[in-house]
Amino acid sequence: MLLLLVPAGLATVVGLFVLWPSGGPTAAEQAAAVALPPGTTYPDARVVSVEEFDCGLDPSAPPQTCATAVVEILDGEGAGDFEQVELPPEVVAAGVAEGDTFVLTRDAGADGGPAYGFYDYERDLPIIVLAVAFAVVVVLVARLRGVAALVGLAFAFFVLLQFVLPGLLGEDSPTLVSLVGSAAIMFVVLYLAHGFSARTTTALVGTLFGLTLVAVMGSVAVSAARLTGLTTEEAFQLQGFDPTLDFSGIVLAGIVVAGLGVLNDVTITQASAIWQLHEVSPEITWRELYRRGMTVGRDHIASTVYTIVFAYAGAALPALLLIEIYSRPLWTTVTSTLAEEVVRTLVGAIALVLAVPVTTAAGAFFAKAADTQAGAATERRVTALRARFAR
Repeated sequence: MLLLLVPAGLATVVGLFVLWPSGGPTAAEQAAAVALPPGTTYPDARVVSVEEFDCGLDPSAPPQTCATAVVEILDGEGAGDFEQVELPPEVVAAGVAEGDTFVLTRDAGADGGPAYGFYDYERDLPIIVLAVAFAVVVVLVARLRGVAALVGLAFAFFVLLQFVLPGLLGEDSPTLVSLVGSAAIMFVVLYLAHGFSARTTTALVGTLFGLTLVAVMGSVAVSAARLTGLTTEEAFQLQGFDPTLDFSGIVLAGIVVAGLGVLNDVTITQASAIWQLHEVSPEITWRELYRRGMTVGRDHIASTVYTIVFAYAGAALPALLLIEIYSRPLWTTVTSTLAEEVVRTLVGAIALVLAVPVTTAAGAFFAKAADTQAGAATERRVTALRARFAR
């Protein structure tokens, strides 16, 4: 077992050391700093009054209603000031009333003094309540393991924010950055949440296999399908900030990162099933243990494949609605507009399916190897006791 994990762990540590971002601003960050007005802040503001007006330009089109809102700045340099901001029709249509709280942009360098504009609704309370509810539910149900899982989640976000994202904006290989970052996350998260055991190591072996498979297959698929990565508004905005970015590599990195959660779920569940079967019937053979484990694995595959597809469908729902109203051939849409999502889904699903038999075989092997080691240790103790009594 150590022969597999020690080299992988050392490679991950070396990769983190070599690829860790320098900390200086990347070309994209420098361009974004120039594009955005210097000194821009995002204060909260409370609506004091709202006055609606018709802002439709085409008399034949459905009417559009905009609004002028007087707001009180709640924080920042202009706290306590009253300002006037224009609200677009989509904001007015969502509903605006006195007492609502907005997030504004404040351009301190505008001519004639600071200029304010509507940025978004303020959502601190519902998001904080949901986050606290999530943490409480996880801890109440999973107890100490739930606490460990939340700590692992915090570590995962740290790696993503401090290593993976800056690395993708830098000059390093997106494939290496995503693989090293994902491996580091899995090493820490799995052992932290599930403890140091042969079962967890089995899951880690299956997860690392799946990640490697995702990277290899994803690289081939991205190249064969000629995915440019320039299919979303965000990608075009990134290209404007730094056209030298490897957008095909970013697509591949997204495929690797997207596979993290599902692979982790499948491999730890499969490893747990193998070790539970072994504890109940330690006398069964490796072949029988593998066969019974794969029975559980096939059920898990059947349900998880649906999970992957529906998760991507939910995330891409606005695009799917646009496809519904366009008179465009379905296959043309699948191979163009939805090409990245389709490739990401298929590569992740193939890696997930193949990770199940690998994890099952590794779990059965390690379980029976543990029996052999335990039997050998017992035999040595019995021999030592016999020799002592013989004297």
